[in-house]
Amino acid sequence: MLCSLVIVLQPFQGLAQQNSDPAKSSVQHTPAERNGQHDFDFEIGTWKTHLSRLPHPLTGSTAWVDYEGTTVVRKIWNGRANLVELVADGPGGHFEGLNLRLYNPQSHQWSLNFSNSNGGTLSQPTIGEFKDGRGEFYDQETLNGRAIYVRFVISGITPDSCRFEQAFSDDGGKTWEVNWIATDTRVKDETDRAH
Repeated sequence: MLCSLVIVLQPFQGLAQQNSDPAKSSVQHTPAERNGQHDFDFEIGTWKTHLSRLPHPLTGSTAWVDYEGTTVVRKIWNGRANLVELVADGPGGHFEGLNLRLYNPQSHQWSLNFSNSNGGTLSQPTIGEFKDGRGEFYDQETLNGRAIYVRFVISGITPDSCRFEQAFSDDGGKTWEVNWIATDTRVKDETDRAH
């Protein structure tokens, strides 16, 4: 009877070994996580910023306000964090913003933590990463008592320019309304110092 049991179980043992081989090979071929701690190095330095802002998002308003200003980005913790300071003026008044960006080496993602001088507190962080030269960051917040999704995109990255776009969605991400567009152009005398 013991011999019969060994003979009956032998095919299953072979099948288990066959089935475990693909798992072993897939683990061996898994690419290493991308280290993104230097994703924002392109932006270190001083930039001229053109900012367009939709002051009343998700209300049907199409009245945009433009600002001109300066953005200064400083590297912290050898690139694993950076601090962004934006000062701008326009018909909507004077604007001062700060963004603390922190890299998480375990998740390989960044958190973007924004504050403006009027509020004096950090906002809910948007979290995400760069893929193929484009950064996408998301979070969920409350606007006028409603839960909304927030998307922040960094694109068009060159040594001398980049674009930032924020959008809100109040339908679970089916549609997005852009409410913040900033286009940065590097201040010419900063080009050599930033690289």
